[in-house]
Amino acid sequence: MMPAFPHEMLREIYEQPDALKRTIDLYLAGRALKPEVAAKLACWPNKAGEILIAASGSSRHSGLYGEILLEDLCGLAVDVEYASEYSTRGGPGYIDVRHPSVLVLSQSGETSDTLAALAEAHRQGHKTLAITNHAESTMAADADISMPLAAGVEKAIPATKSFTCQLAVLYMLALYEGSRLGRMDSVAVAAHINELLALPGALASQLDTWREQTAALARNYSTASTFLYLGRGIHYAIAREGALKLKEASYVHAEGYPVGELKHGPNALVSDRVPLVVLATVDRALEASVLRYEKTLQLLADMKTQGAHVIAVANAGDAEVPALVTDCIAIPPASEYLLPILEVVPLQLFAYFMALEHGIDVDRPRNLSKAVVEK
Repeated sequence: MMPAFPHEMLREIYEQPDALKRTIDLYLAGRALKPEVAAKLACWPNKAGEILIAASGSSRHSGLYGEILLEDLCGLAVDVEYASEYSTRGGPGYIDVRHPSVLVLSQSGETSDTLAALAEAHRQGHKTLAITNHAESTMAADADISMPLAAGVEKAIPATKSFTCQLAVLYMLALYEGSRLGRMDSVAVAAHINELLALPGALASQLDTWREQTAALARNYSTASTFLYLGRGIHYAIAREGALKLKEASYVHAEGYPVGELKHGPNALVSDRVPLVVLATVDRALEASVLRYEKTLQLLADMKTQGAHVIAVANAGDAEVPALVTDCIAIPPASEYLLPILEVVPLQLFAYFMALEHGIDVDRPRNLSKAVVEK
């Protein structure tokens, strides 16, 4: 039985394991990809293997995750645009040179900037795919193909379960594309599916622990003026999302950067009132992930020498990261491309509790609204 929830945002954070299960079930038949979905997606790709992702806000951060996922696993060439920028680009050279398939992402399916981007994609004659939480939304209806989520009603303005479900659908899109392109055989696809199916249970097992830990962290860091969130590779998208959640939920300033960019300017801000939040997880089965992790360890060692206050997100059982940081949040083991779904949830909880520390109406932050407000 779920505990009592004083706010919709907290309830929706806790609903994520079930939301992920429902969403996964839309695209998998047991432990295999549904052939009818593969048939539907077959008319979307273009011969050049190019994809352009257009989205806004949290959905754009999902797009940044999707960019690396589709490039690494499928060998596709992917660009991510702000929807508001893509819809206003009109240079003839850009239109003549690029002929991508276009993927639009939106929780509501009614985001005006993203609808404008979809209309621009149609004007240029591109094939379009929409990933939304509303199967009957304008965006889902207007796109050539729709891949809906099954996150369920999301009442709080800060996106939580719709975000993690977007990541799950992008992961499954990569499995479909990788299979179609011959980049993954049936054994590899089955291995990815097994890892994905284990994710909701792993997430559910940690929610209460993370809730207690992030509540304490919010109390300890409530006087901070700015946070710098750092992540490498596919985890940069989660650094961006964690920073956005903190800004919109608690009104505390935060920015997301690649880990390696800290010393190219932002490090000047680091002080007692400007702590770091660093994604320091690793998939030891992947050489590139180990390299990323080792470089992040070096930065953490430098920050310890500098006297910075650091909250890290690291693998459960990691002995190196906790020795280098002020506070450490542990997450269950997962593969490189599924770690982000686990990483983002404690960051959502931290934003929630920071909002409470600052007396914010976390479900209805000022000056913000959803395109579709759920009742």
